Amino acid sequence: MINHEIDYKIYGEEMQCVEIELDPKESVIAEPGSFMMMKEGIQMETLFGDGTEKGLMGKLFSAGKRMLTGENLFMTVFTNTSSDKRQVTFAAPYAGKIIPFDLSKLGGKVICQKDSFLCAAKGVTVGIEFQKKLGTGLFGGEGFIMQKLEGDGMTFVHSGGHVIEKDLQPGEILKIDTGCIVGFTHTVDYDIQFVGGIKNTIFGGEGLFFAQLRGPGKVWIQTLPISRLASRILQYGTTKNKEQGGILGGIGNLLDGDGF
Repeated sequence: MINHEIDYKIYGEEMQCVEIELDPKESVIAEPGSFMMMKEGIQMETLFGDGTEKGLMGKLFSAGKRMLTGENLFMTVFTNTSSDKRQVTFAAPYAGKIIPFDLSKLGGKVICQKDSFLCAAKGVTVGIEFQKKLGTGLFGGEGFIMQKLEGDGMTFVHSGGHVIEKDLQPGEILKIDTGCIVGFTHTVDYDIQFVGGIKNTIFGGEGLFFAQLRGPGKVWIQTLPISRLASRILQYGTTKNKEQGGILGGIGNLLDGDGF
């Protein structure tokens, strides 16, 4: 399927949105819930899958894989039905950066975290990438089941916090927390490694395993995965201020808005 060629502009610094400009008859697909606003003349339609599947069985198989990973079974397609250029805007669900991928310049395929996809030119295939290695399968956590974006058009993913892009040379290895991976090109080899050491295992606080990425290829890394942010918020909301005891501790809690 030929990808639609779309123009775009990203607004904001940490709470970003991306404005897609569509020529007449051009379309963009997006995850449900990412829509922000659109000009008159754009038609919205909900699809079963990403719109690239052929036949009922193909759609059911694609939807089944998405359901296994907790993803939405449906995609939304926005099509410019007017005779002039029209804009539709999508917003990231939490603070971070929106990353544009031109798949035609990235080998036609990018592997990314399963919840990072935002929107893409119609014709881009949004699938599921299962890591086949035993270690990755058993211990991969967030990094085990990932999303694959295939095609030759523009696609947009979102991340948490700041984004660092690294170019790995052939054989170069980068060890990284699995949740901090936003995505990488399909040429990068991905595996799970044991942290090692009894003190690291018990007291390290970083989990038992990390991802090992081996070049060549590009890697995009986020500084604040949403899972880490949610964990800190939950911890903060369910524990009292223990830095000060007695009356001072109560005053501190009161000033924080937590009560005594």
